[in-house]
Amino acid sequence: MKNYISLIVAFILLACQQDSSVLKTLYPLPKKLKEVSGITYLPENNMLWTLEDSGNANKIYGLNAQGEIAKTVTITNATNIDWEDITKDKAGNLYIGDFGNNDNIRKDLCIYRIDKSALGKENAVSSYKISFAYPEQKDFPPKKTQMFYDVEGFFEFKNNFYLFTKNRSKNFDGTASIYKIPNAAGTQKATLIGTFKTCSNYNHCAITSAAISPDMKKVVVLCHDKIILFQGFGGDKFYKGTQTEIDLDHFSQKEAVVFKDNKTLLIADEKTKKVGGKVYEFSFKK
Repeated sequence: MKNYISLIVAFILLACQQDSSVLKTLYPLPKKLKEVSGITYLPENNMLWTLEDSGNANKIYGLNAQGEIAKTVTITNATNIDWEDITKDKAGNLYIGDFGNNDNIRKDLCIYRIDKSALGKENAVSSYKISFAYPEQKDFPPKKTQMFYDVEGFFEFKNNFYLFTKNRSKNFDGTASIYKIPNAAGTQKATLIGTFKTCSNYNHCAITSAAISPDMKKVVVLCHDKIILFQGFGGDKFYKGTQTEIDLDHFSQKEAVVFKDNKTLLIADEKTKKVGGKVYEFSFKK
């Protein structure tokens, strides 16, 4: 019986290490990038921009279609406290989300804007910084049952940022919040616009990234083995749209998602225990 159980466990582990039939592997990430935490895509030059999280350099990296580092830009007036995602606006300016907050103790949360015109330089200056706080958070840190203030995913939509929280509370129940912050320099108010639920298993349903489609009709949030798709929403009430869970049949430390076009996602994961460290493509059937 023990041998039979061991065989089953080994099969499951092997399956987790194989590339999913749902996900198409595009390329491995450069070995230099060990902790990719966000990606965004510029279609005009087929460039995937990425960054790494806390403890890494204050740099962003442009990857070409082969997954090679074609550009490295140091952001000279920004510190990488915990860069967790990167996004863009319609004009192609980039935004770095320095809002990783694992312990829910930070009072210096911010977003940096990098002008599109600076992306060809080796050293660039953030043209402005957006600082913010969550009005609902009164204690730093809050009680272990109220650890709601970490974020790893956001996007820009109609001149506002939308941040999707990563629930780190004891007795995780899948509750996630969406905060809205104006895209304007200075200290801005973070407004809670709504909540939704994923599932009650943290390893499978904690949110690690978020993205909106170019036509603004789809929103996705990423977890380690699934995406959650919102459609049919009005305005920015994404959570009131149809919520669909899509299993990727592939478990890894997925940290980043972006729309390549209205029907295609790019997804990146960190390499852990010989699993991951790649960029994948996922296509919607409709």
